[in-house]
Amino acid sequence: MAARYLGLEPQLLDVRKLEDLEPAFDAATRQRADALVVGIDTLTQANQRSIVDLAAKRRLPAIYASMEFAGGLVVYGVNYPEMYRHAASFAHKIFKGASPADLPVEEPTKFELVINLRTAKALGLTIPPSLLLRADQVVD
Repeated sequence: MAARYLGLEPQLLDVRKLEDLEPAFDAATRQRADALVVGIDTLTQANQRSIVDLAAKRRLPAIYASMEFAGGLVVYGVNYPEMYRHAASFAHKIFKGASPADLPVEEPTKFELVINLRTAKALGLTIPPSLLLRADQVVD
């Protein structure tokens, strides 16, 4: 596993329903988690604000997979509106008579990195200039 190779010990915070969020953040605090990686699913999407607020309250640096997690420290993921537009081009081809079986399977090729300096400052973190230069967007 890549995390262990890097000397990191990943901890799974099992969140299956809204009521699991607060206990999961409590567990992360008890286990002295250094950071949080928030995956994307219907629960996290529906509770973006709560998750960002809990991470800030617990002073946990977090990286999110979707631009909709406004206020989070770092977002690294695909541009969903761009993917939806691309999907529309597939629908257009199908409506024009193309067989779905003949259309290629495509994976996202563009990922965006957004860094929130206001959140970094609130957490007492300094973002290395080399990382800031790589960011697609830096929020002050």
